[in-house]
Amino acid sequence: ATLRAVVSQAAVVEPVLVQSAEIGELAELVAGTGSNNTLRMRLSAFVLAARLERVVELANERLARMGQGRFRLGHDDARAARGARSGLGLVVHDEWSGLPREPASLSGGESFMTSLALALGLADAIRESSGGRELQTLFVDEGFGSLDEDSLEAVMSVLDSLRDGGRAVGVVSHLGDLRDRIPMRLQVHKSPHGSRVSMRAEQPAA
Repeated sequence: ATLRAVVSQAAVVEPVLVQSAEIGELAELVAGTGSNNTLRMRLSAFVLAARLERVVELANERLARMGQGRFRLGHDDARAARGARSGLGLVVHDEWSGLPREPASLSGGESFMTSLALALGLADAIRESSGGRELQTLFVDEGFGSLDEDSLEAVMSVLDSLRDGGRAVGVVSHLGDLRDRIPMRLQVHKSPHGSRVSMRAEQPAA
């Protein structure tokens, strides 16, 4: 009787154990902790990696204009060192030297252009996936001071093309050299008694 009871209970428990194992495998898949997941890549990162490839492709179109064709970005899904999670890495291909570079090796100006190109690539990717809806407003924060004169001209040319396409582009900067390039400005005036904001609209210098 005892043996029959054990067998009967085992028959009841077995499907529960099977279901538990399936749920455990699914949890490992989502979290990226399974033994067969050598990249330790979460499911969300796997999905984002597919989107990142398109963002990088679109970003390279902008970066080619801003960086005189020197740099090209690539999606890197190689296994990260010391067990770190992988799948969303970037590598920079230096077309002048023919060698790949780590993003951390870029100078301040190069990093700024690369980040801006990625931001614009992301905006383009969002437009593609949302049925052609544009991100109408873009704000670019400080970073222009790290650019040399030629690079600044190339970056502003790209931003001007966005504005000509109907987007509103806001530039946050303290550089006086940008004033002649921006027809409408909000200026912040600081004083010991607080700050005030004024608006100036001028024709851009020829």
